[in-house]
Amino acid sequence: MMREIGAVLDGGPGGRAAGAGRRGRARDPVRRGSRLVGTCEGAWWRPVARPEVRRVVLAAKRYELAGRQAGRRRGPLGHVGLEVLELLANLVSYRSGRLEPSILYLMGKLRRSKDAVVRALAALREHGFLDWLRRHEKVEVLEDAPGPRVRQVSNAYRLSLPARAAQLLGHWLSSSPPLPDDVAQEREDRAAWLREHKAALPLSELPLAEVEDDRLARVLGELGRAVEAKARAARGAQADRGEERGRPAFS
Repeated sequence: MMREIGAVLDGGPGGRAAGAGRRGRARDPVRRGSRLVGTCEGAWWRPVARPEVRRVVLAAKRYELAGRQAGRRRGPLGHVGLEVLELLANLVSYRSGRLEPSILYLMGKLRRSKDAVVRALAALREHGFLDWLRRHEKVEVLEDAPGPRVRQVSNAYRLSLPARAAQLLGHWLSSSPPLPDDVAQEREDRAAWLREHKAALPLSELPLAEVEDDRLARVLGELGRAVEAKARAARGAQADRGEERGRPAFS
């Protein structure tokens, strides 16, 4: 029974995908929870500094060693997980936090199989060093042409430093030398830009920038989207009432 319900919700047999045409257009091949490209990244990506990225990689290496059991060759992340993390650390844009390599790109750069890369990404996410948003984009097709109207594209990734791994850095965190003046000014400018950016975000996107717990951020984002929809409906109803009052009465 639950499988049948899931098929209906997913637009499989017995159901229709959201937005499917009346002529039986094929189901849109996108993963559950995918977001439209260009509508989610502004709140998801955050500017990062090079030392912050270095701390994530160093903490992951120590986390891997600390979690390796006696007689085992690998820890919770695995050597491929560390390879993937180091590559992502080299790809991330410090100014914007932009990070969106495809699986094929990671496979080619690391010379690893798809299964190995996917397992590495899953391990990094499970242990708190990485998270991502699935994304899709619209496909330009003829009005009456059969086939999907959207397609899956690369994820939007974000590096993070879990607290349990940060503890393994120990004295390294507190013994860093003072930042140069230009680096300190760059951080201040980035912080000011981030405050302005957050102030301009709608309720549906603000949690992605404010809340560290990504699952909680998504839930709060859905609540914010509902609040925004309710507010728009209220404004529309108020405008309709205003128009009614402003119309002249005819006998």
